[in-house]
Parts: sequence; structure tokens; C-alpha cells
Amino acid sequence: MSDATSFRDLALSEPVLRALSDVGYESPSPIQAATIPVLLSGADMLGQAQTGTGKTAAFALPALTRIDLTKHEPQVLVLVPTRELALQVAEAFLRYAAHLKGFTCCRSMAARATSRS
Repeated sequence: MSDATSFRDLALSEPVLRALSDVGYESPSPIQAATIPVLLSGADMLGQAQTGTGKTAAFALPALTRIDLTKHEPQVLVLVPTRELALQVAEAFLRYAAHLKGFTCCRSMAARATSRS
């Protein structure tokens, strides 16, 4: 795990740091401190933590820091199991990207066909 005591220690971009300040985040949770440096390096990672520990920020913040806004193509794909979680994740990305000029987020949710017997 990282010895980071602040989000600034994790080398997140200035626009992302400003957004974190806007939402009142002061220091990274253990899952964030462990995952952000790994994901910023471009490596893959699998993390697991309890509900409410900041898992969305753990993957969203490095993704937003690494995004290249000069490219007009999809750069991040997040797959989640429910519509509700898709909405929550999209809203979180938009909050964390508040100071990234030109950032867009598209959420797409599939419907499951059901049959009547």
C-alpha cells in the first residue's frame, strides 16, 4: 500500500485535485491509496473493499488523470451490473471531471429481454 497521506501525494492532475477539493475529499481511503498509484502507472489491478470505502474514486481518479482531452474518442469504459450503479458511476465521473474542459461522459444501459411462459 502507498504511504500517501493526501490526494496530492498520489500525483493526480490539478483539475482532478480541484474537483476533490470541491466535493470535500481530504485524504485517500486505503483502497484509493493502494490503487491510484498502480492505475496511474498504466497497470491493471483488481481491488475489493466494503461498500462506502471509495472504490469508484479509486479507479475514476487515475482514469481521469490519464485521459487525453485532445483525443475525441472513448478512453475509459466502465462496466457495472446494474442501471443504478451505472448512474452512480457516471455521476461520480462527472463530479470528479468538473474541471476537465471538454470531458464528456456517455452512459449506456441495456435492457434484458424477458419472456412470458
